Amino acid sequence: MTVSTQGIEIKTRRAWVRQAMELLSSMRFAISLLSIISIASVIGTVLKQNEPINNYVNQFGPFWSELFVTFSLHTIYSAWWFLLILAFLVLSTSLCIARHAPKILVDWRVFKEGMRSQSLKAFGNRASGALSEPTLEAAARVSRQLRAGGWRVKTQTRETPHGQGVMVAAKAGAVNKVGYLAAHSAIVLICIGALFDGDMVVRAQMWLGDKTVFKGGGLIADVPAENRLSLNNPTFRGNMLVPEGAQASTVILSQPDGVVLQDLPFSIELTKFVVEYYDTGMPKLFASDIVIHDKETGAQFAERVEVNHPVSYRGVQIYQSSFDDGGSTVFANALPMGALTKPFKIEGVIGSSVPLVRDNEQLTVEFTGLRVINVENMAGAKMGPDDGGSATDVRAVDLGARLKDHLGSGAKSTREEELLNVGPSFSYKLRDASGQAIEFNNYMLPVGLGAQRAYLMGVRNTPAEPFRYLRIPVDETDSINGFIALRSALADPSMREKAVDRYMVEAARGRTAAERENLRTSATRILGLFAGADPWLDAAPSPGTGLNERPLRLGGLSAMSYFLEQVVPENDRERTSDAMVTLLNALIFDLIQESRDAAGLAPLPRDETAQAFLSQAVLALSDSFFYPAPMTFAMDNFEHVQASVFQLARAPGKTVVYLGCLFLIIGIFAMLYVRDRRVWVWLSPRADGGTEAEMALSTNRRTLDGDREFEQLSNRLLQVKP
Repeated sequence: MTVSTQGIEIKTRRAWVRQAMELLSSMRFAISLLSIISIASVIGTVLKQNEPINNYVNQFGPFWSELFVTFSLHTIYSAWWFLLILAFLVLSTSLCIARHAPKILVDWRVFKEGMRSQSLKAFGNRASGALSEPTLEAAARVSRQLRAGGWRVKTQTRETPHGQGVMVAAKAGAVNKVGYLAAHSAIVLICIGALFDGDMVVRAQMWLGDKTVFKGGGLIADVPAENRLSLNNPTFRGNMLVPEGAQASTVILSQPDGVVLQDLPFSIELTKFVVEYYDTGMPKLFASDIVIHDKETGAQFAERVEVNHPVSYRGVQIYQSSFDDGGSTVFANALPMGALTKPFKIEGVIGSSVPLVRDNEQLTVEFTGLRVINVENMAGAKMGPDDGGSATDVRAVDLGARLKDHLGSGAKSTREEELLNVGPSFSYKLRDASGQAIEFNNYMLPVGLGAQRAYLMGVRNTPAEPFRYLRIPVDETDSINGFIALRSALADPSMREKAVDRYMVEAARGRTAAERENLRTSATRILGLFAGADPWLDAAPSPGTGLNERPLRLGGLSAMSYFLEQVVPENDRERTSDAMVTLLNALIFDLIQESRDAAGLAPLPRDETAQAFLSQAVLALSDSFFYPAPMTFAMDNFEHVQASVFQLARAPGKTVVYLGCLFLIIGIFAMLYVRDRRVWVWLSPRADGGTEAEMALSTNRRTLDGDREFEQLSNRLLQVKP
């Protein structure tokens, strides 16, 4: 039987009905729909689904994000057009099955023993021969041999001029045509299961019922009934966040324009969230120890949910999806970044915000995240200066090239990996009065970067950007306080003047009064340029804007580089640059001593450790002028509360999908590996009592295996070669 690509032709006077039925039931239409579904699935795989719209705007821009929303590409598997195509695919494939099934079933039963003997000569695989046996004995032997080879056999007796002839018809591999039905039925079953377990049932309740999408905020308990689905809802899939020691019984189902809630007949209590790590600090196991509380019976069941090991209760599958913060409390110190203010303490709960007013500037601190474990590749970060590592001698700095590396990656390396847990970090946002926010990510502990340990203070303007890290070197007590005192001293004119005075005590020896005056003027000018306080910089372009759209002041190495480009002739810039950096080194060292005197600390000794701190401090001071906030928050302690994110699903259609997958395996195997073959052997008596034999083989695919099989059959049945 040949499978046709044409559709069902019905008799009707309405041409459009006849044409529509022919199109819907045609195989070419079903294949076209299946191709569209495949392309849409590729888009849904490449483009991350069900993200907030702002994420697409930040990553792809307003044009593409609007295009995604218009065609529902960000929620492609629940888009109305995707579900409509699935429905038409089910209808078209079902009509194809209905059209071909009767023919296949008939062909399954028919042996075609009425084939004319002359027709056998038209087959490609044919043979003939003369047998010494009587016709009936030959027919019995041929039938017996075919049945022994797994063939189904049927004979037909016919009258010939020399007596009764026998047509032996046999067939094998009829499962091949059943494979067609199984494969197409699999498509129907899988699509029906996908439609039922997808978003269609939920949307149907909103289209036909009194359910609506919830677009507001607040507590889950305050969401009204019209935004909640019934306990008898046959299918759903959503997420639930449960903090340690708390219970939850409401699933959140995300929709393109909001959410709907699904209440459960039981609640889930998270007793403990378990995370196990490898030696490198990478996680190897996420698990949740839970207690299920049945609302009807009051029964309690202790279970453990792991990744790829869900728990099922009352038809609802509970999967371990991810984990999140459950409301940890962060205790931090607010440290000034150039502002002449004193440090102060602040605390907040992850997910909450704290108002902050400093220097008549209204800000809001939003605590957004806490990570207890951070695994970084530190292979290149531990190299020394001779290896091209991160320890840098400021005296050798090229001011122009240095500007390209400000606020760079915290652990940038192209060498082999050396994964290391660098400790906790927390993220927060500073939001100004206009609603604009900048995101920060600060590590709690210093990280070893080359010869110097440093605190990493990350910042980014949008979620689409990677964090850029300010490296703040630690002092001799492994603390950030030494640098913060130095940064405040740099912003204080009186401290800068004291540093110049300290420098002149040593530098003035052996110099004339005029030379001392010129040296003092140069020192004051360089330190003022580096501090961004020189009046000459008032006309300099701003390197960017900070909170409240306040322009950042040009300072650090950027200001000195700008001064060189604007004032010093090009031929003298290299020599002047070296002299300025050498003088800056000495002035910053004296400024460090002044800041330590003010804090009541012992002077910093002139050794290699002090030199390493000085080198990194100069770079960090220069980078701090690009820091878009007047302060940074260094985490001092935290109270960690873990939360588990479960995905809960009631998916009765999965059984249908599994059945469809089984049918698909059977169908593909039958169509690819089983050949539908038919054999006819016409045996007619001769006048001498012998038998004349004609034999032919038909197969749905002409292959070398088929030719060999026919050769073996002809040798065995006719004792001749084709």
